[in-house]
Amino acid sequence: MDYKERIEELRSELHRHNHNYYVLNAPEISDRDFDMMLKELEALEKEHPELADPNSPTRRVGSDLTQGFEQVKHIYPMLSLANTYSIEDVDAWARRVDQGLSGQKAVFVGELKFDGTGISLIYEHGKLVRAVTRGDGERGDIVTDNVRTIRSIPLQLQGSGWPDFFEIRGEIVLPRAAFDRLNAEREAAGEPLFANPRNAAAGTLKMQNSAEVARRGLDAYLYYLLGENLPYDNHYDNMLAARSWGFKVSDAMTLLHSIEEVDRFINHWDTARRELPVATDGLVFKVNSLLQQRNLGLTAKSPRWAVAYKFAAERAATRLRFVSFDVGRMGIITPVANLEPVLLSGTIVKRASLHNADIMKALDIHEGDMLYVEKGGEIIPKITGVELPDRPAGARPVEFVTHCPACGTPLVRVEGEAAWVCPNKEGCVPQIVGRVEHFVGRKMMNIDGIGEETAAALFANGLVRNVADLYSLTAADLMTIEGFAAKSAARVIDGIAASREVPFERVVFALSIPYVGETTARKIARAAKDIDRLMAMTAPELEAVEDVGPRIAATTVAFFADPENRAMVERLRTAGVKMAVEEAEDAEPLSDSLAGKTIVISGVFTHHSRDEYKQLIERHGGKNSGSISKKTDFVLAGENMGPAKLEKAEKLGVPVIGEDEFLKMIGG
Repeated sequence: MDYKERIEELRSELHRHNHNYYVLNAPEISDRDFDMMLKELEALEKEHPELADPNSPTRRVGSDLTQGFEQVKHIYPMLSLANTYSIEDVDAWARRVDQGLSGQKAVFVGELKFDGTGISLIYEHGKLVRAVTRGDGERGDIVTDNVRTIRSIPLQLQGSGWPDFFEIRGEIVLPRAAFDRLNAEREAAGEPLFANPRNAAAGTLKMQNSAEVARRGLDAYLYYLLGENLPYDNHYDNMLAARSWGFKVSDAMTLLHSIEEVDRFINHWDTARRELPVATDGLVFKVNSLLQQRNLGLTAKSPRWAVAYKFAAERAATRLRFVSFDVGRMGIITPVANLEPVLLSGTIVKRASLHNADIMKALDIHEGDMLYVEKGGEIIPKITGVELPDRPAGARPVEFVTHCPACGTPLVRVEGEAAWVCPNKEGCVPQIVGRVEHFVGRKMMNIDGIGEETAAALFANGLVRNVADLYSLTAADLMTIEGFAAKSAARVIDGIAASREVPFERVVFALSIPYVGETTARKIARAAKDIDRLMAMTAPELEAVEDVGPRIAATTVAFFADPENRAMVERLRTAGVKMAVEEAEDAEPLSDSLAGKTIVISGVFTHHSRDEYKQLIERHGGKNSGSISKKTDFVLAGENMGPAKLEKAEKLGVPVIGEDEFLKMIGG
């Protein structure tokens, strides 16, 4: 077989395995075997650049090249759907459809309305050639490079029977697990959190670094096929055909033959949607027959043959007690509405972030207002409005603070951002305590026994002024703090000693460099190799590192230019903290004993940390997951496994095993 045939064979096989893994959730080979095939293809493509293909599986990781987005006119306008908010409204729409068809009976298709950002994909001869955002409905941005990184979108179609040219539309979404991970990274880096997966998906799709887009883990569901030579004369069969070509089409898509079936579909998904791995904000109903769709036609804004039903967001009005202003470890001031307790989506809400000064001003909140709080598809409770008739007479507007509520320092505004920041990093107690709390965290230095209260007490007692002071603590020092006894003090001292073995990548994350999250810290550390090189790197050198943009580069340079920070680093070095990357003695896969298995970790463990178990799972061919589903093979459970996860595992019949059994399973 010559190299051309081998390249084509590898591309075809990798496209197939990619579809099996990301769309069907049914991998046929181990991750290691997939990676070996991918490496072979990368090597062949490097040797033969004349055979480059923008749809090659090797392009899935994206590029770190920055580029603007060109606009293009849609082939068919991307119209909005008319919205309904009750079953009665949907029933009335269905009756209007029958009337519009002169008494002809319509068959409907019910679908989930995914809460993401719309996309139009153009395919020619079975290959993806262009991806365009919805834009204003007439024109959109070309985001093909970013969309190529979404592994559930086929770059080369499989099967047969597709038209030479067609368009397929769908929704780009960020799954809940990926959203939680992204927000955790942003919180650790001191960045504002995304309010919901929809905003995160839209923002990610428009990023100008496709490598970062690839890392974030977007997904896509496709729901409508357009073209001149479609295989069937109805929507449902066309979407089944699209599924056979490799597109991810929701299993929820259902043929509905009567208004009664439509109503049952609504009632079912109003509850069942809460179990989905992605956010939904409603349902969509379409007339199945394409001929009937054409006969019904369009209004100026929306098709008559389709309608959206919006789920009612859980919303409640509650009284504002007061607005407080939290100071984060990076000095960012966040306004928080403190509320009379209210029940939403099964949880009691007492506080809701107002995010920043601009959002607070737009809401025009006054003292003692009745505020509307929503949770709906949102992950974070959100203030959506004010009940003006209930505003107390003479109530004064709530003003954003001009000085730090903790230390009194005048606030400064970050250029180009909505955040106000306290610049007193070395004298503002919440910032100092926050950096200590971050430093000792599980994903950083993993020093057990020091939480927010203990960090504050260490500062108040003059024992810790910055993180390097931790390495001078003694058990006797700790026992001067209320709540510490010999055993608990010894545990902290042991944890501090053990932290000297934490890898350099996690040390960099622990330092609280502004905007540097866990993943970026790892990439910076591996690029620099040691702390001296990192402290000497210029902004352009840092920007050459994958996922590092101008802002992160600038804040990293500024961090190490500060004499206080450099002195802290030297003290950590003297204390024995690792200041260089150590190449792993054995980073190769250990076995394929967990090949094809998806595993969820929950609880506290004895023999290894959670991160170490995640690495073991990957090195034995398994896949880590953050949530339990029907696809989960088993849960690795330590002590204090979350009751909700245990209940879900039992409900789905997912086995739960302990760490001793797991270690036997992998042979060690």
